[in-house]
Amino acid sequence: MRRLARLLAALALAPVPLFAETPDVLIEEQARMSWGTALPDAANLRVRFKGAQIEEAETISAFWMDRDSGQFLANAVTEDGITHRLQGFVIATQTLPVPTRRLMPGEVIGAGDIKTIEMPLSRVGAFTVVDEDKLDGMQVRRMLAQGRPVMTQSVMQPLVIGRGDKVNILYDDGRLVVTAPGRALSDAHRGQDVRIVNLVSNTPLVAVAREEGLVEVIR
Repeated sequence: MRRLARLLAALALAPVPLFAETPDVLIEEQARMSWGTALPDAANLRVRFKGAQIEEAETISAFWMDRDSGQFLANAVTEDGITHRLQGFVIATQTLPVPTRRLMPGEVIGAGDIKTIEMPLSRVGAFTVVDEDKLDGMQVRRMLAQGRPVMTQSVMQPLVIGRGDKVNILYDDGRLVVTAPGRALSDAHRGQDVRIVNLVSNTPLVAVAREEGLVEVIR
């Protein structure tokens, strides 16, 4: 009862008029303003009414919403000037990619391994991958569960050099091109520094992974 009293008291705030044709549109727009910058631009909102409803309204004369739960109370004014109390929930969701199957470390994610679903915004964290293009072609670093959001730290650029791989070492300063056999001492994806050892001189070096089996020493 005390919580309800607080909600009703909040509705006594100064009116915030908003014109629309249907109550769900009015409530959605008010909710977006209430969440402000905390709501991503790509978020989708669904309004679920509880109790009595009306088909049309001219304005929302007062609005209160709990941003954590999405619970709202609103005063909707119809064309004939009658005020109706509306209540319910605004559910915020976001479309994001999830695996269609369990993916194990080392696998490279293909287009058929992901699908997009709508998920409550409360389950979308700051490090959740929300762009499908940022998963396609990536390599799994940590096991990905079917139908669960993917964290950025759970995927990486595909490795082109693996620890223990034999590699060709390339040195090219524009005037002189030298190659030598080597062995990788660490993993690396394309463009990443990798520790290697020159098998001819047995000298440890740091090179840049260029492609599978090829590294370049840059002076």
